[in-house]
Amino acid sequence: MTFTVTVLPSGRTFSVDRDEPILIAAIRQGVGLPYGCKDGACGTCKSRLIEGRVIHGTHQHKALSVEEEEAGFTLTCRAAAQTDVVIEARTVAGAGEFPVRKMPTRVTTITRPASDVAVIMMQLPANDPLRYRAGQYVEFILRDGSRRSYSMANAPHTQTEKPSIELHIRHMPGGKFTDQVFETLKERDILRMEGPFGSFFLREDSTKPMVLLASGTGFAPIKAIIEEMQFKAIDRPAVLYWGCRSKADLYLHDWALQAAQQMPNLSYIPVLSEPRAEDAWTGRTGFVHQAVMDDLPDLSAHQVYACGAPIMVESAQRDFIEQCGLPKEEFLADSFTSEADKHGP
Repeated sequence: MTFTVTVLPSGRTFSVDRDEPILIAAIRQGVGLPYGCKDGACGTCKSRLIEGRVIHGTHQHKALSVEEEEAGFTLTCRAAAQTDVVIEARTVAGAGEFPVRKMPTRVTTITRPASDVAVIMMQLPANDPLRYRAGQYVEFILRDGSRRSYSMANAPHTQTEKPSIELHIRHMPGGKFTDQVFETLKERDILRMEGPFGSFFLREDSTKPMVLLASGTGFAPIKAIIEEMQFKAIDRPAVLYWGCRSKADLYLHDWALQAAQQMPNLSYIPVLSEPRAEDAWTGRTGFVHQAVMDDLPDLSAHQVYACGAPIMVESAQRDFIEQCGLPKEEFLADSFTSEADKHGP
Protein backbone atom coordinates (compact mmCIF):
# COMPACT_ATOMS: atom_id res chain seq x y z
CA MET A 1 0.00 0.00 0.00
CA THR A 2 1.29 3.45 -0.89
CA PHE A 3 0.34 6.90 0.31
CA THR A 4 0.93 10.40 -0.98
CA VAL A 5 3.06 12.94 0.86
CA THR A 6 2.44 16.61 0.09
CA VAL A 7 5.06 19.14 1.12
CA LEU A 8 3.99 22.68 1.89
CA PRO A 9 4.52 25.45 0.93
CA SER A 10 6.20 24.08 -2.23
CA GLY A 11 3.28 21.79 -3.14
CA ARG A 12 5.71 19.00 -4.07
CA THR A 13 4.24 15.51 -3.82
CA PHE A 14 5.74 12.03 -3.75
CA SER A 15 4.68 8.52 -2.82
CA VAL A 16 5.64 6.56 0.26
CA ASP A 17 5.12 2.89 1.05
CA ARG A 18 3.23 1.98 4.20
CA ASP A 19 5.65 1.88 7.16
CA GLU A 20 8.41 3.48 5.08
CA PRO A 21 9.98 6.59 6.67
CA ILE A 22 8.95 9.71 4.77
CA LEU A 23 12.54 10.90 4.39
CA ILE A 24 13.73 7.61 2.88
CA ALA A 25 10.97 7.82 0.26
CA ALA A 26 11.91 11.44 -0.47
CA ILE A 27 15.59 10.58 -0.98
CA ARG A 28 14.67 7.64 -3.22
CA GLN A 29 12.62 9.95 -5.43
CA GLY A 30 15.00 12.90 -5.48
CA VAL A 31 12.87 15.19 -3.32
CA GLY A 32 15.07 17.63 -1.42
CA LEU A 33 13.96 17.64 2.22
CA PRO A 34 16.34 18.88 4.92
CA TYR A 35 18.11 16.12 6.87
CA GLY A 36 21.35 15.12 8.50
CA CYS A 37 21.87 11.84 10.34
CA LYS A 38 18.82 9.85 9.12
CA ASP A 39 18.79 8.17 12.54
CA GLY A 40 16.53 10.28 14.72
CA ALA A 41 19.39 11.96 16.54
CA CYS A 42 20.11 15.38 15.04
CA GLY A 43 16.66 16.92 14.51
CA THR A 44 17.55 18.51 11.16
CA CYS A 45 14.56 16.88 9.46
CA LYS A 46 12.02 18.15 12.02
CA SER A 47 8.85 19.22 10.21
CA ARG A 48 5.25 20.03 11.07
CA LEU A 49 2.59 17.40 10.40
CA ILE A 50 -0.40 19.27 8.96
CA GLU A 51 -2.63 16.35 7.97
CA GLY A 52 -2.55 12.58 8.20
CA ARG A 53 -1.14 10.05 10.64
CA VAL A 54 2.38 8.74 11.12
CA ILE A 55 4.03 6.29 13.50
CA HIS A 56 7.38 7.35 14.91
CA GLY A 57 10.27 4.94 15.22
CA THR A 58 12.83 5.25 18.01
CA HIS A 59 14.52 8.64 18.23
CA GLN A 60 16.27 10.89 20.67
CA HIS A 61 14.11 13.19 22.75
CA LYS A 62 16.49 16.08 22.11
CA ALA A 63 15.72 15.69 18.40
CA LEU A 64 11.96 15.58 18.98
CA SER A 65 10.52 16.01 22.47
CA VAL A 66 7.19 14.62 23.62
CA GLU A 67 5.90 18.18 23.80
CA GLU A 68 6.94 18.88 20.21
CA GLU A 69 5.34 15.67 18.99
CA GLU A 70 2.11 16.57 20.77
CA ALA A 71 2.30 20.02 19.16
CA GLY A 72 2.30 18.40 15.72
CA PHE A 73 5.98 18.14 14.86
CA THR A 74 7.55 15.08 13.33
CA LEU A 75 10.95 13.70 12.30
CA THR A 76 10.65 12.66 8.67
CA CYS A 77 13.53 10.20 9.08
CA ARG A 78 11.52 8.29 11.71
CA ALA A 79 7.92 9.02 10.66
CA ALA A 80 6.24 6.17 8.77
CA ALA A 81 3.07 7.26 7.01
CA GLN A 82 -0.14 5.39 7.84
CA THR A 83 -2.34 7.59 5.64
CA ASP A 84 -1.87 10.29 3.03
CA VAL A 85 0.20 12.99 4.72
CA VAL A 86 0.68 16.75 4.42
CA ILE A 87 3.81 18.18 6.03
CA GLU A 88 5.19 21.68 6.29
CA ALA A 89 8.90 21.64 5.46
CA ARG A 90 11.23 23.78 3.45
CA THR A 91 12.47 22.02 0.36
CA VAL A 92 16.21 22.22 -0.25
CA ALA A 93 17.10 22.95 -3.85
CA GLY A 94 19.83 20.57 -4.95
CA ALA A 95 19.47 18.08 -2.09
CA GLY A 96 18.06 15.42 -4.40
CA GLU A 97 19.90 16.53 -7.53
CA PHE A 98 22.31 13.62 -7.74
CA PRO A 99 21.20 9.99 -7.54
CA VAL A 100 22.17 7.96 -4.48
CA ARG A 101 24.42 5.11 -5.63
CA LYS A 102 26.20 2.12 -4.16
CA MET A 103 29.75 1.57 -5.34
CA PRO A 104 33.05 -0.07 -4.37
CA THR A 105 35.94 2.15 -3.31
CA ARG A 106 39.62 1.35 -2.90
CA VAL A 107 41.90 2.86 -0.26
CA THR A 108 44.77 4.65 -2.01
CA THR A 109 46.48 6.48 0.85
CA ILE A 110 46.16 6.74 4.63
CA THR A 111 47.92 9.55 6.48
CA ARG A 112 47.82 10.51 10.17
CA PRO A 113 48.03 14.30 10.53
CA ALA A 114 47.09 13.88 14.22
CA SER A 115 47.35 10.91 16.57
CA ASP A 116 43.60 10.26 16.44
CA VAL A 117 42.80 11.51 12.91
CA ALA A 118 43.24 9.60 9.66
CA VAL A 119 42.97 11.29 6.27
CA ILE A 120 42.02 8.64 3.74
CA MET A 121 41.88 8.94 -0.03
CA MET A 122 39.39 6.55 -1.60
CA GLN A 123 39.56 5.78 -5.30
CA LEU A 124 36.28 5.33 -7.13
CA PRO A 125 35.63 3.20 -10.23
CA ALA A 126 37.58 4.50 -13.24
CA ASN A 127 35.86 7.25 -15.25
CA ASP A 128 32.99 7.22 -12.78
CA PRO A 129 33.24 10.19 -10.40
CA LEU A 130 30.81 10.48 -7.53
CA ARG A 131 28.45 13.36 -8.19
CA TYR A 132 27.78 15.30 -5.01
CA ARG A 133 27.64 18.76 -3.51
CA ALA A 134 30.48 20.01 -1.33
CA GLY A 135 29.39 19.33 2.26
CA GLN A 136 27.49 16.08 1.64
CA TYR A 137 28.46 12.67 3.00
CA VAL A 138 28.65 8.97 2.12
CA GLU A 139 27.86 5.89 4.18
CA PHE A 140 30.19 2.91 4.39
CA ILE A 141 28.31 -0.39 4.43
CA LEU A 142 30.00 -2.78 6.85
CA ARG A 143 29.96 -6.55 6.59
CA ASP A 144 27.14 -6.90 9.12
CA GLY A 145 25.02 -4.37 7.22
CA SER A 146 25.57 -1.52 9.67
CA ARG A 147 26.62 1.87 8.29
CA ARG A 148 29.00 4.66 9.19
CA SER A 149 28.79 8.17 7.75
CA TYR A 150 31.65 10.45 6.69
CA SER A 151 31.65 13.74 4.83
CA MET A 152 33.70 14.33 1.71
CA ALA A 153 36.54 16.72 2.50
CA ASN A 154 37.26 17.53 -1.14
CA ALA A 155 35.04 19.48 -3.51
CA PRO A 156 33.58 17.56 -6.48
CA HIS A 157 35.74 19.35 -9.08
CA THR A 158 38.92 17.90 -7.52
CA GLN A 159 38.06 14.49 -8.97
CA THR A 160 40.23 14.32 -12.09
CA GLU A 161 41.06 11.39 -14.36
CA LYS A 162 41.18 9.16 -11.26
CA PRO A 163 37.96 9.92 -9.36
CA SER A 164 38.54 9.90 -5.61
CA ILE A 165 37.18 11.29 -2.38
CA GLU A 166 38.99 12.49 0.74
CA LEU A 167 37.72 11.56 4.20
CA HIS A 168 38.77 12.71 7.67
CA ILE A 169 38.14 10.01 10.28
CA ARG A 170 38.58 10.47 14.01
CA HIS A 171 39.35 7.38 16.07
CA MET A 172 36.57 6.49 18.48
CA PRO A 173 38.13 3.79 20.73
CA GLY A 174 35.92 0.72 20.60
CA GLY A 175 34.23 1.96 17.44
CA LYS A 176 33.34 -0.85 15.05
CA PHE A 177 34.59 1.05 12.00
CA THR A 178 37.21 3.43 13.36
CA ASP A 179 39.06 0.63 15.18
CA GLN A 180 39.30 -1.08 11.81
CA VAL A 181 40.56 2.11 10.17
CA PHE A 182 43.27 2.66 12.77
CA GLU A 183 44.30 -0.96 13.32
CA THR A 184 43.86 -3.06 10.19
CA LEU A 185 42.85 -0.91 7.19
CA LYS A 186 45.58 -0.67 4.59
CA GLU A 187 46.15 0.67 1.10
CA ARG A 188 44.34 -1.19 -1.68
CA ASP A 189 41.63 -2.48 0.67
CA ILE A 190 38.16 -2.29 -0.87
CA LEU A 191 35.11 -0.94 0.95
CA ARG A 192 31.48 -0.53 -0.10
CA MET A 193 29.77 2.81 0.19
CA GLU A 194 26.56 4.58 -0.74
CA GLY A 195 25.86 8.25 -1.35
CA PRO A 196 25.65 11.14 -1.62
CA PHE A 197 23.48 12.05 1.36
CA GLY A 198 22.67 15.20 3.29
CA SER A 199 21.30 18.70 2.85
CA PHE A 200 24.40 20.42 4.25
CA PHE A 201 26.03 22.27 1.36
CA LEU A 202 26.65 25.80 0.13
CA ARG A 203 23.54 27.81 -0.69
CA GLU A 204 24.81 29.56 -3.80
CA ASP A 205 21.67 31.66 -4.23
CA SER A 206 22.54 33.70 -1.12
CA THR A 207 24.84 36.72 -1.01
CA LYS A 208 25.00 36.93 2.79
CA PRO A 209 28.36 36.89 4.59
CA MET A 210 29.11 33.46 5.98
CA VAL A 211 30.35 32.00 9.22
CA LEU A 212 31.97 28.60 8.66
CA LEU A 213 32.03 26.92 12.08
CA ALA A 214 33.80 23.61 12.66
CA SER A 215 34.88 21.52 15.62
CA GLY A 216 37.33 18.65 15.26
CA THR A 217 36.84 16.63 12.07
CA GLY A 218 33.75 18.71 11.38
CA PHE A 219 36.37 20.62 9.42
CA ALA A 220 36.08 18.05 6.60
CA PRO A 221 32.89 19.28 4.86
CA ILE A 222 33.84 22.89 5.61
CA LYS A 223 37.11 22.28 3.73
CA ALA A 224 35.12 20.99 0.75
CA ILE A 225 32.90 24.08 0.83
CA ILE A 226 35.94 26.37 0.89
CA GLU A 227 37.43 24.54 -2.10
CA GLU A 228 34.12 24.92 -3.91
CA MET A 229 34.02 28.66 -3.18
CA GLN A 230 37.54 29.13 -4.50
CA PHE A 231 36.87 27.07 -7.63
CA LYS A 232 33.68 28.95 -8.47
CA ALA A 233 35.14 32.35 -7.51
CA ILE A 234 32.41 32.90 -4.91
CA ASP A 235 33.51 36.10 -3.23
CA ARG A 236 31.00 36.35 -0.37
CA PRO A 237 32.76 37.37 2.85
CA ALA A 238 33.45 34.26 4.92
CA VAL A 239 35.16 33.61 8.23
CA LEU A 240 36.26 30.14 9.29
CA TYR A 241 36.24 29.37 13.01
CA TRP A 242 37.83 25.99 13.76
CA GLY A 243 37.62 24.77 17.34
CA CYS A 244 39.83 22.00 18.73
CA ARG A 245 41.25 21.00 22.10
CA SER A 246 44.96 21.57 21.46
CA LYS A 247 47.12 22.78 18.60
CA ALA A 248 47.88 19.22 17.51
CA ASP A 249 44.18 18.72 16.87
CA LEU A 250 44.22 21.47 14.21
CA TYR A 251 45.36 18.74 11.87
CA LEU A 252 45.20 20.87 8.68
CA HIS A 253 46.09 24.21 10.25
CA ASP A 254 48.56 25.06 7.48
CA TRP A 255 45.96 24.27 4.82
CA ALA A 256 43.50 26.67 6.45
CA LEU A 257 46.14 29.39 6.75
CA GLN A 258 47.02 28.99 3.07
CA ALA A 259 43.38 29.08 1.98
CA ALA A 260 42.89 32.35 3.87
CA GLN A 261 45.98 33.78 2.17
CA GLN A 262 44.75 32.77 -1.28
CA MET A 263 41.16 33.99 -0.81
CA PRO A 264 40.80 37.69 0.05
CA ASN A 265 37.21 37.10 1.18
CA LEU A 266 38.15 34.35 3.69
CA SER A 267 39.43 34.83 7.24
CA TYR A 268 40.59 32.01 9.52
CA ILE A 269 40.31 32.02 13.31
CA PRO A 270 41.42 28.86 15.16
CA VAL A 271 40.16 28.46 18.73
CA LEU A 272 41.58 26.05 21.31
CA SER A 273 39.54 24.91 24.31
CA GLU A 274 42.39 23.15 26.17
CA PRO A 275 45.74 24.43 24.85
CA ARG A 276 48.76 22.60 26.23
CA ALA A 277 51.78 24.32 27.72
CA GLU A 278 53.94 23.10 24.84
CA ASP A 279 51.57 24.71 22.35
CA ALA A 280 52.76 28.16 23.45
CA TRP A 281 49.37 29.25 22.12
CA THR A 282 48.76 32.98 21.83
CA GLY A 283 45.56 32.71 19.79
CA ARG A 284 41.93 32.47 20.83
CA THR A 285 40.79 30.09 23.56
CA GLY A 286 37.49 28.83 24.93
CA PHE A 287 34.38 27.54 23.20
CA VAL A 288 34.51 28.10 19.46
CA HIS A 289 30.90 29.22 19.12
CA GLN A 290 31.48 31.78 21.88
CA ALA A 291 34.37 33.21 19.86
CA VAL A 292 31.91 33.80 17.01
CA MET A 293 29.52 35.58 19.34
CA ASP A 294 32.32 37.75 20.76
CA ASP A 295 33.34 38.84 17.26
CA LEU A 296 29.88 38.98 15.67
CA PRO A 297 27.27 39.83 18.30
CA ASP A 298 24.81 40.66 15.51
CA LEU A 299 24.30 37.74 13.11
CA SER A 300 20.99 38.95 11.72
CA ALA A 301 22.43 39.43 8.23
CA HIS A 302 24.65 36.32 8.19
CA GLN A 303 24.42 32.70 7.12
CA VAL A 304 26.05 30.05 9.31
CA TYR A 305 27.42 26.65 8.30
CA ALA A 306 28.19 24.58 11.41
CA CYS A 307 29.65 21.11 11.53
CA GLY A 308 31.10 18.93 14.25
CA ALA A 309 30.25 17.62 17.70
CA PRO A 310 26.53 17.67 18.56
CA ILE A 311 27.07 19.77 21.69
CA MET A 312 28.81 22.48 19.66
CA VAL A 313 26.17 22.48 16.93
CA GLU A 314 23.29 22.57 19.43
CA SER A 315 24.90 25.35 21.50
CA ALA A 316 25.67 27.43 18.43
CA GLN A 317 22.17 27.07 17.03
CA ARG A 318 20.52 28.03 20.30
CA ASP A 319 22.80 30.95 21.14
CA PHE A 320 23.17 32.40 17.65
CA ILE A 321 19.40 32.52 17.19
CA GLU A 322 18.46 33.64 20.72
CA GLN A 323 21.32 36.02 21.46
CA CYS A 324 22.68 37.16 18.10
CA GLY A 325 19.52 37.46 16.02
CA LEU A 326 20.46 34.85 13.43
CA PRO A 327 17.39 33.91 11.37
CA LYS A 328 16.53 30.29 12.13
CA GLU A 329 16.57 29.30 8.46
CA GLU A 330 20.11 30.66 8.03
CA PHE A 331 21.62 28.11 10.44
CA LEU A 332 22.75 25.17 8.32
CA ALA A 333 24.36 22.29 10.15
CA ASP A 334 25.71 18.77 10.03
CA SER A 335 25.95 17.31 13.51
CA PHE A 336 28.53 14.51 13.67
CA THR A 337 26.46 12.05 15.71
CA SER A 338 28.36 8.94 16.77
CA GLU A 339 26.68 5.57 17.27
CA ALA A 340 26.68 6.32 21.01
CA ASP A 341 24.94 9.64 20.30
CA LYS A 342 22.33 7.95 18.14
CA HIS A 343 21.38 5.48 20.85
CA GLY A 344 21.38 7.97 23.71
CA PRO A 345 18.29 9.32 25.46
